[in-house]
Amino acid sequence: MHNRKTQTPHFDTKDHEIRQALVRSLEAAYKDDPEHKIIEELGINYGSVRADVAVINGIMDCYEIKSDRDTLQRLPGQIRGYNAVFDKVTLVVGFAHIYEALEMIPDWWGVTIAKTNSNGSIIFSVIRDARANTNKDKDTIARLLWREEALRILEDKHQDVGVRSKPKAVIYDRLTSVLDVEELSFIVRQSLRSRPMWRVA
Repeated sequence: MHNRKTQTPHFDTKDHEIRQALVRSLEAAYKDDPEHKIIEELGINYGSVRADVAVINGIMDCYEIKSDRDTLQRLPGQIRGYNAVFDKVTLVVGFAHIYEALEMIPDWWGVTIAKTNSNGSIIFSVIRDARANTNKDKDTIARLLWREEALRILEDKHQDVGVRSKPKAVIYDRLTSVLDVEELSFIVRQSLRSRPMWRVA
């Protein structure tokens, strides 16, 4: 009689592999939407956190990757940053972190497990869909804009008098005082989509 060995689960997804597969999947999903833009490493709050992958179209959608080889050390700060600006957030996570991550993230975040199949390819399994964020922060949303973008918006609203030579913080304060969160979010989405580069700081 032979003793049967217990097989240890193999957690070995890598960030760059998940990212490549995720971007390909999103490109396929949005190929018929001419208004969408996929941005990697979208800086939030002056770059204090960066969203791994953001999709900008009618909403701002965030995908945060935590591979099996990552840690969750930065996740609390990322949660605060993403909650402030994104309409929806999905955590794309390896099996190694799924249970701990579920205890950390808000209930409205979506969860997708990333795993490798027998061919070594990344496959995704949706655990729950993301729901709408109802508590965005205008100040943080405004800081997604470049200084000249914020000034141009104020010019269009005839609200730029007295702030043109001021620091960015003053310009953002003026912007949030004249726009509600939905109008500001709409204008920021337009600005991000019109930028010629993917990496936004």
